[in-house]
Amino acid sequence: MADRAAEIAANLAAVNARISAACAAVGRDAAEVTLVAVTKFHPASDVLHLLRLGHRVFGENRDQEASAKAAEVAAKLADTASDPAPEWHFIGQLQTNKVKSVVSYADVVESVDRLALVTALDRAAVRAERKLRAFVQVNLDPDAERDGSGRGGAHPDEVLEIAAAVAGSDALSLGGLMAVAPLGVPPEPAFARLATLAAQLRGIHADAVSLSAGMSGDLEAAIAAGATHVRIGTALLGGRPPLR
Repeated sequence: MADRAAEIAANLAAVNARISAACAAVGRDAAEVTLVAVTKFHPASDVLHLLRLGHRVFGENRDQEASAKAAEVAAKLADTASDPAPEWHFIGQLQTNKVKSVVSYADVVESVDRLALVTALDRAAVRAERKLRAFVQVNLDPDAERDGSGRGGAHPDEVLEIAAAVAGSDALSLGGLMAVAPLGVPPEPAFARLATLAAQLRGIHADAVSLSAGMSGDLEAAIAAGATHVRIGTALLGGRPPLR
């Protein structure tokens, strides 16, 4: 346990140093960038280690795992008021039959990619008396969906319509955009297209200033393109733990 805590602390320091260096390289303030610690496949104990280090923003992409982990963390924090409460971001592709569960623990849903999902999230949040931030996920390589190799998200031509639906909903607030760089190609051109779309969105919805892009391998390129959130898993917590 002590070894794992020390490993996570060292990794967190290294990731934060990368973020600071990437921001300095393009004249940005590192305080503008939020690190979303992607804890999928990792235990609740890793979340607790990060909370004790002062980190509180976490990303999960599978509801079954995320809901159980959020509940376990909440239970363990119940008697430790000194630990900050986590902020949960749901970052995976979301089916409407999972919306009620996700709304029960998530503070932010980064993967809103269709109008039907906006409607389902809004209804569930109203019933749960919760307010959620929503990011519209952009597919940066829509042609890849034809052969099944895409990374998910709405077609760029659909993004503004989906964003308008979020902005007009009762229980959702429009945070901005999210995207994953296409596989097998340099990320810079895709992130440049994303930055252009983000600027268009801000021109219509001035408060939609968040841009979630970049992972362990391409966070520097994402920050150069204006990312306000980077989603880091492997560099922070290591690879997927072995199955037991």
